[in-house]
Formats: sequence, C-alpha cells, structure tokens
Amino acid sequence: MTTKHKSIPGMIMSGLLILFMLFDSIMKFIQPDEVIEATVKLGFHESQILPIGIIGFIATLCYIIPKTSVIGAVLLTGYFGGAIVTNFRLDQPLFSHILFPIYLSILMWGGLILRYPALKTFLLNPTSSGNE
Repeated sequence: MTTKHKSIPGMIMSGLLILFMLFDSIMKFIQPDEVIEATVKLGFHESQILPIGIIGFIATLCYIIPKTSVIGAVLLTGYFGGAIVTNFRLDQPLFSHILFPIYLSILMWGGLILRYPALKTFLLNPTSSGNE
C-alpha cells in the first residue's frame, strides 16, 4: 500500500470534521431562527453568534491548510473545549451533548495523525527529532 493510500482514512476523517465545522460556521453567519434560539438557550447573546462563527471558521481554515493544520487543530481543540464546558454547565445529556465535541476532536486529531504519521511520533516523544 502506498503512502497516498494510507492517508485516505485520515483524509476522510478530516473531511468529515471540516464539512461539519464549515456547515456550523455558515449557519452562524446566516443565523436562521433555530441557530439564534439554540445559541441564546446556551446562555449567549444574539450579538455573539457571528463572532463565534468567525472564530470557528478561521480555526477550520487553519486546519484545512496543510502548513497550518496543527495550529488549526489546537485552535479547534480550544473551541471544542468551550462547547464542552457550556454544555456541562447547562447539565446537558452526557453522550449526545457534552461528549460530542470530544467525538469531533477524535475525528480531527485522528485524521491529522493518519495524514501526517510524523505527528504521532512527535506527540508521543516530543524530544525526539524524528531523524533517528
């Protein structure tokens, strides 16, 4: 199996995350009534929807670009952390709401590691140069 074929699962995983995050951001830009209701229900003001969408969009763009994909993954990890805390604070259901951002994080980091195997080496042993 060639290197290109080995990265197909990683590309699929990353692609699913990217599609979800782009859809989420676009909905925050468009702001249909359902998005406004859900966001206000989470304790945010309507005026905060657009900035939240912009932050998610920029982090997703960073994840899409190969040279900044790790930075994008770190930014999205923070974004997902905020979602976890928000849902936890509101006593939302565990598996469907609180853990959903963790499922997305697994897709994101798993896809990234499968696309860039050297990242796995770095994350498991950051002091190694990878040239050994």
